[in-house]
Amino acid sequence: MMRPGPKLPEFPWDTIADQAARARAHPGGLCDLSVGTPVDPVPEIAQTALREAADSPSYPQVWGTPTLRQAIIGYLGRRWRAVGLVERGVSLAVGTKEFVAALPTLLGVRPGDTVVIPEAAYPTYAVGALMAGARPVPAASPEQAADLQPALVWTNSPNNPTGAADTLEQTRAWIDYARSKGAVLAADECYGEFGWTAEPVSILDGAANGGSFDGLLSLTSLSKRSNLAGYRAGFVAGDPDLVAGLTALRQHLGLMVPAPVQAAMTVLLGDQSHVEIQRGRYAARRVLLLAALAEAGFRVDDSAAGLYLWATRGETGRATVDALARQGILVAPGDFYGPAGADHVRIALTATDERVAAAAERIAAL
Repeated sequence: MMRPGPKLPEFPWDTIADQAARARAHPGGLCDLSVGTPVDPVPEIAQTALREAADSPSYPQVWGTPTLRQAIIGYLGRRWRAVGLVERGVSLAVGTKEFVAALPTLLGVRPGDTVVIPEAAYPTYAVGALMAGARPVPAASPEQAADLQPALVWTNSPNNPTGAADTLEQTRAWIDYARSKGAVLAADECYGEFGWTAEPVSILDGAANGGSFDGLLSLTSLSKRSNLAGYRAGFVAGDPDLVAGLTALRQHLGLMVPAPVQAAMTVLLGDQSHVEIQRGRYAARRVLLLAALAEAGFRVDDSAAGLYLWATRGETGRATVDALARQGILVAPGDFYGPAGADHVRIALTATDERVAAAAERIAAL
């Protein structure tokens, strides 16, 4: 007889099924601002690379082709000031969500260990800890976690859902904290390209880590920067011993990014122009929604970076979800991301220009 797995929280999206149905029934159609999935085109250079690599009969390399590994190192050096990365210190992820969920188990986090996660957090950090039998503990700062002895520490900057971006000093403090505890620091930096009123900092930046990648893992995705969510294209970089150990385990598990996707990743990491085009799209949508929210009496907190607005109108987030659903707008209640978000909603910029404009009109009319 199979033993049941760990008890996991209810899948969050199932809890707003009624509101989703109500929003879809709006005569003007649904404006879905609840999820962070890209809707804009995949850059043509990626589509071309994918087609040209379509004849790929052999198994791909778990840690990426040599050209892709060099493209990752080059990108992280140019964009995030990661000096001294070596090929053993980079590897691939089949989309970063699977990596977040699997990392505690792959690192050997044991039942009963502590995993520190952000106070407002994407649910998969906690799910990954629970799958390993560990205890996820939210903490907003190293000071809040001072009495803990974690095996793994997660940071997420820019943050999903709040859009907060850690400063250099905050990034350095988390690195120092994890090292003082003998813990691995894993930083989810997937939204890094989208800083609005704050410039995100990577843990790979020598100014933050003292010139050493020891104990550090930076997780990055092309889903957001390159509209590549459908390709499942992510990578990890940092401590070469940690990364090499993860690569060896992932080889046993057959966790491989398809070869045509690796070809697309290679060209995209060498091109920043498509990222700037996408930044412009999100910036314009952000301006529209910020103005509409202000007119309707909402307060937007944090939201200095990333692809979400973290908004409240002084009531429970669930009440706000209901009110917006009646206008045909679906957003995510803040309690999806922990008790700290109970009076907020997360509003995504990842809808078409037309749907964002429609949502802005409906919000302003509230």
